[in-house]
Amino acid sequence: MQLANSATDVDATEDGGVQATVTNASDIESRAVSTSITTDVLPSMSATDLDVPALSTDLLVEMYKKALTIRLMEEALLASAEEGQIGGAMHTAIGHEANAIGAAAALRRGDYVTCTYRGHHHGLAWGMDPGRAIAEVMGRSDGFAKGKGGSMHFVSPEHGMMGANGIVAAQVPHAAGLALASHIRGEDRVAITFFGDGALFQGVMHETFNIAAKWKLPLIFYCENNRYSEMTPIWRTSSIEDIYLFPRSYGMDSMQIDGNDVEVVHAAVSQAAERARSGAGPTFIEGITYRLAGHMAGDLETYRPQEEVEKQQAYEPLTVLRQKLLARGVDDARIAAIDEEIDEMIDEAVAFAENSPWPDPAETYLDVFVSTTYGEE
Repeated sequence: MQLANSATDVDATEDGGVQATVTNASDIESRAVSTSITTDVLPSMSATDLDVPALSTDLLVEMYKKALTIRLMEEALLASAEEGQIGGAMHTAIGHEANAIGAAAALRRGDYVTCTYRGHHHGLAWGMDPGRAIAEVMGRSDGFAKGKGGSMHFVSPEHGMMGANGIVAAQVPHAAGLALASHIRGEDRVAITFFGDGALFQGVMHETFNIAAKWKLPLIFYCENNRYSEMTPIWRTSSIEDIYLFPRSYGMDSMQIDGNDVEVVHAAVSQAAERARSGAGPTFIEGITYRLAGHMAGDLETYRPQEEVEKQQAYEPLTVLRQKLLARGVDDARIAAIDEEIDEMIDEAVAFAENSPWPDPAETYLDVFVSTTYGEE
């Protein structure tokens, strides 16, 4: 296990507030490191020691393609936002890719997913087309929701993507409802809900923890812990140091994993899904990751040191995945060819979105209510 060079501690100030102090690696070795709330500790220092089966090289190549697709799409969206082509707030998940890709590969077609407004990576991981995804963010009619959802409300039921949500933690009880429906119908479906560390202390989270554990719902709670709630480091807000232990008070199994490693994520979600399908109930997974871009487009990022970001960049998902491929004998030339292929695909996707028409104003009044006829079976 590799130790970070430094970590952030929380100390009380004379006025009762808190401040961050930096400690060196030797200090870390002398005590337990809180990966949950320490903003510059590496994801590989996560607490749970899982048995991680090696995935096939072919699958890792496909995962790399998908991760790169997500990364380049997000970067293209940031550029579009800077050019004024995107209205409203837009949040990218640059650095979170492995959480989405590893989880999607571990689940089945027909399973459900809900996520936060930082959810582009989940949409693409579950099979959404990049061109239509970009069109949706731009508010164009070829988007998955005809441009009505935008960046914060990705939805595509055909892919199992049952909705991103702009309200912190609101997608969590939605996933519980989907899991409950699966249970009542006797279906073998699992629901997974993604949320950030900032959602953990919303009341609806705890209501859902309790009922999901009580009813043993086939549900996976996945916290993408990037150690920041918007612009606030979690050590400023959390009264507990180890997030993954907290849900155990509800009688729920939990684990803390390296969210930057697709094989680790795949193993953890596979294990949780097996428990859920067997009737053993929900699992809480804390995937330690790091947000490499700002909270949203236009974020000046004055709240974190550049040195912290640079250190995390060396251990981000694409770097970890490239190293795995090289170790498996996939040479630089093949990786470079993949890079070029995906780059061209994203250029085409952006062009598709930019050429997509704006929605007809009449669409404002459509898709508001479900059309039903009383007495229909």
